[in-house]
Order: sequence, then C-alpha cells, then structure tokens
Amino acid sequence: MKAVVITTPGGPEVLKLQQVDDPQLNDDAVLIRVAATALNRADTLQRQGMYPPPKGESEYLGLECSGVIESVGKNVSRWKVGDQVCALLSGGGYAEKVVVPAGQVLPIPSGISLKDAASFPEVACTVWSTVFMTSKLSSGETFLIHGGSSGIGTFAIQMAKYLGIKVFVTAGSDEKLKACKEFGADICINYKTEDFVARVKEETGGKGVDVILDNIGGPYFQKNLESLSIDGRLFIIGLMGGVKAEANIALILAKRLTVQGAGLRTRSVEKKAEIVSEVEKNVWPAIAEGKVKPVVYKYFPLSEAGEGHKLMETSAHIGKILLLA
Repeated sequence: MKAVVITTPGGPEVLKLQQVDDPQLNDDAVLIRVAATALNRADTLQRQGMYPPPKGESEYLGLECSGVIESVGKNVSRWKVGDQVCALLSGGGYAEKVVVPAGQVLPIPSGISLKDAASFPEVACTVWSTVFMTSKLSSGETFLIHGGSSGIGTFAIQMAKYLGIKVFVTAGSDEKLKACKEFGADICINYKTEDFVARVKEETGGKGVDVILDNIGGPYFQKNLESLSIDGRLFIIGLMGGVKAEANIALILAKRLTVQGAGLRTRSVEKKAEIVSEVEKNVWPAIAEGKVKPVVYKYFPLSEAGEGHKLMETSAHIGKILLLA
C-alpha cells in the first residue's frame, strides 16, 4: 500500500507518499481501506519529532479515518467485510489501509458521506470524553471554548447547543467569529481585541462559566481560573501557546475548581472502546438529526499531505482539513 512517510523530522515538506508494507491484521481488529483521514494538531507535532506514537502503534500519521472494511479478525463479530465505517486511531490514517481495534470502529452517521465521516471520530471522542464524560457539562450550564473555529471547536459548539448549553467562544478574526455564531455560539469574543475574562464576567453577571475547554495552555491558565465560576472545571487539551504558566492557585481553592488534562491517544484499548461506545450512543443521534454537521474546510489528496499541514499551521481554516486516499 501507499502511506505518507515522515522522511525526517521537520516541516511539511518532509511528508512523502511512499510504497510501504500493508499493516497486519490481528484477531481483535479490522482492516479498513481508507477513504479519507483528517488532520489534527497532533500530526504536526509528530511530524516535527515531538509526539511519537505509543509503543506498538503505527508509525504513520493519522488519528481518525473513514473507509470500507476489507477483512476482520476472528474474534470480531459486529463488523463484516464491506461495511462502511469510520474509526478512532492511534496512528496510521495517512495511508491506503489501516488496522484498527474493533472497539474503536463506528458506523457512518446517518446522512453523512463516507469521506466526510472522517471528520468526526477524533473530535467527537475528545470532546465527549472530556467535557461531558469527565467534567459532566450539562443542560443549563455555561461553556467557554477557546479556538471556537477549530475542528474541536466547531464540533463542541454544535454538540453543546444540542444539549441546551450556553456557549462562549474565543477566536482571532471576525470571519471565524461569524462562523462560530452560525454554528450556534451565543457569545463570540475576539481574543486579539478583547479581554475574554472581562467579557465572560460581563456576560455572566460576574459569576463566570462552568466549564472551559482550552487548547492554548500556559498563557491562558491564570485567565481561565479567573473566568470560571464556583465549582468550575477547566479541561486542557492542547498547549499551542506554551507549557509554562504563573498563576494564583488560591483561586482553585477559593472557587473549588477542577483542573484536568486529556490525552486520548495514549489511553488503553479498553478505555477507547468505552469512549467510542458513549460517542455512538450520545453523539451519533445528534448527527443523524442534522443538529451536528461536519465542518470541512478543504480536501487534499493523500499525496498533498504536506500542503494540508501548511494550511493547518497558518490557522486560517475553519473546521477540519481532510486527506482523500
């Protein structure tokens, strides 16, 4: 098969489509012929040599895919050859074929094309496992999403609105904020021209929001603590702004705050299967109802993975960038 290979750690130009060995099927997995895969920020870090795959997982990029099952392991009962599916991966999506544990496979959501289904597994599993399964975000609460126009952000906005939650977002341009508004965001804040802490306090009568989903890290840590309500929950899923922070941690005690981090890729096969099952039960119906839609900014052929990475690193996109195998 062909796969995108990191020829040496570096910039987008190091990604080359090459002939490689097919992955080997095991008894508890399925082999998928990939139709599409999606780019994630983690891919750009792995390309630079900063985020190696977990031991024993595919060396190729790609944390989600859609496609058609070509073969199934002998212990697999739910799936059969010919099924159209999408899947959460630990790696290997930037290829023509990938082997996936059966518990990480999902049916294509009703009404969604095979290729666009690749935009859902990683964002759905990340958002559902963090702010819903762990932080217990629920109807009537308030939710601040940093990077509202990202793949994670555009999904989180739609899912939260489906569940009756008031959504605040930050983004860096009027165009991105307009898109967030169209996806359902209630309060849209340009972090380049506004102090999001002040705006959150203003919009909540000084109370703050219940849950924050943060992909920035260090520079936002103190501001996030200030933006949370009593018993608020901060979930950190990215460190795009840096890893170091200086903060008044007395706020954590005074407000009884919870600060958590997430790493989906390194979870056990069993835990990933549990998350995938919860996503199918809770998220797939929202997609089937048309309340949560795929947000795809651009498609590239697999051979132009480097161009996709260049686009992602400009942060000009809204939603997901897909590679078509």
